[in-house]
Amino acid sequence: MRKVIGIGETLLDIIFKDNKPVEAVPGGSTFNAIVSLGRVGANAFFVTETGDDHVGALVRSFLSSNNVCTDYVLERKGWKSPVSLAFLDSDNNANYTFYRDPNADPVDIPLPDINPDDIVLFGSFYAVSPATRARVIALLERARDCGAIIYYDVNFRPSHRGDVMKVTPNLIENLEFADIVRGSRDDFEVLYKKDSAERVYRAETSFYCSRLVYTDGPRPVTVFSDGGFRKEYAMPETPTVSTIGAGDNFNAGLICAMLRYDIRRADIERGLTEAEWSKLIESATAFSADCCAGIYNYVSKEFGASHSL
Repeated sequence: MRKVIGIGETLLDIIFKDNKPVEAVPGGSTFNAIVSLGRVGANAFFVTETGDDHVGALVRSFLSSNNVCTDYVLERKGWKSPVSLAFLDSDNNANYTFYRDPNADPVDIPLPDINPDDIVLFGSFYAVSPATRARVIALLERARDCGAIIYYDVNFRPSHRGDVMKVTPNLIENLEFADIVRGSRDDFEVLYKKDSAERVYRAETSFYCSRLVYTDGPRPVTVFSDGGFRKEYAMPETPTVSTIGAGDNFNAGLICAMLRYDIRRADIERGLTEAEWSKLIESATAFSADCCAGIYNYVSKEFGASHSL
C-alpha cells in the first residue's frame, strides 16, 4: 500500500472563543492533514519531534490512536513541546500566538523508507526555516530520488512577513522540488504582495512548478496545470465552527483522492485531465468542509469511516 509521509511541527493548540479557552487539541499544519488521512485508513507516517513532557506524550498517543505510524517521532529529552494559542474571531478565523522551547537546537531525525508513488507532504514555515532545513531537504531529496510525489503546502503566515527575504532561496527550492503546490491568497499576499491567482502563477510559481492549487477561503479554488490548463471550482457553502484546519484538510482530501483514484507520478507528469482534477478538488473541499464544521483540526471519525480507503 502506498505511503503518505508528512514532516512538520507538532504542537498543542489551545483554542479560544470570546477570549475563553474552549478546547485543547494536538495540531500543526502537516500534522492535521496526516491525522485526517490516518482516519480514512491511509498508510500514514509522520516525521516530527516532541518533548519528553505531558504534551509530547499526548501527541504521540493521539497519533497512534488515529492510525499514524510514530516510528519517526523523536522524543527529545529535557525539551518542552511547543504550544500555540488560537484566538477565533467573529468569522471563526484564527489569530495565533506561539510558544516554543528556546533550546531547540537542530537534531537528526530518522527518515522512513520511500517507494515510487508514495506521497510526501510538507509545508509552512517549518519547510523554509534554517533551523529545520537540513531534515526537510534530506526527506525531499530521498523522495525525489525514489520517485515519490511531492506535495508542498506554502502556508506562510503574516507573523513571518519580516522573514520573507531571508527564506526566499529555500522557498524557491521547495517549489522546484514540488510536483503540486497548494497555497492560499493570504500566503501569496505575504510572500509576493499579489492578490490574484493568475498573477501569482504567471509571475512567481510557474517557473518552478507547473501545477498550482490556489485557494481563497470561501471563494472558488483555481487550478493551474500542464498545457495551459486553468479551471475554477466553487467552494460549497457550509457553516463554520473553526477554520483552523481548513487548508490542512483540503490537502488531506486532495491526497486521499490521489490514493483512491490511483493517481501516480507518471499521471501527474503527463498532465492530469479535467476529470481527474475535478475528483481531486471535490475530495479536497469535502474534507475541508467537514473539518470546519467542528472545533477540531481534522475530519471527524464518522467522516473518516464513511470515506475509508
